[in-house]
Amino acid sequence: MQNEKMYVNLGEGVTKAEVIIREGSAMKILDPKPPVKVGIVGVIGAPLEFLSKRLSDPDQIEPKRCHILVDREKLSIELITSEDNEYQKGSVKGILQLHPKFEEFGINSKKTWEPAALGQFFKMNRSFFPNRDENMQLVSDLKNFNATINANMERQSKENGSMKASYGQVVNSNLPEAFTLNIPIFKGVESTTLQVEAYATIDGGDVFLQLFSPAANQMIEEMRDSVINEQITSISELCPGIAIIEQ
Repeated sequence: MQNEKMYVNLGEGVTKAEVIIREGSAMKILDPKPPVKVGIVGVIGAPLEFLSKRLSDPDQIEPKRCHILVDREKLSIELITSEDNEYQKGSVKGILQLHPKFEEFGINSKKTWEPAALGQFFKMNRSFFPNRDENMQLVSDLKNFNATINANMERQSKENGSMKASYGQVVNSNLPEAFTLNIPIFKGVESTTLQVEAYATIDGGDVFLQLFSPAANQMIEEMRDSVINEQITSISELCPGIAIIEQ
């Protein structure tokens, strides 16, 4: 390599500088990019959890530049950060959702079970039964499900020759009227104890079961507001300066 002279002109007032010379192709300088925006969706407590861990960082959380949006119809709470900075504006949204296990049981839904399948499901989900003996008895009853179907057919003849038929069925089974579950209704919320009833539906010679719980339906209605109110109160106590807006 041939030696070449290089002259470096320093700016006014600069007495020394460091010059780095690389051989070969230099690495490409990456184009500057805007900051990565926060976009998180989680359980109903997500905004409170985020605030509690980030509030000490003034670069990320400035209460006067943040606000909370509460949508009770959509069961959501949303934290908006850096509201006046399009490059740094972020969102942390918490949604109150039914727990997957509650939905898997199919309580208060259109889901139907064959007795044997429901018995197997109860066996595999024994942890949601506070009474182990009750669970074992239910599993046994469902596996050995016996139902007596009484069918009554009444036919009435009319003078014009048309026929009217009414068909009534009654099912008498060995299942208990109700059983107890200890199960979370909403994601991110502790389990609750509730009574569940099994109802039989007849389709020809087949019997299907559905699970209903008036108590669960009442709890869902009551918990919607109570859980959201609890989150709002905790956020207000943690960060008094933040604006909370009901939509």
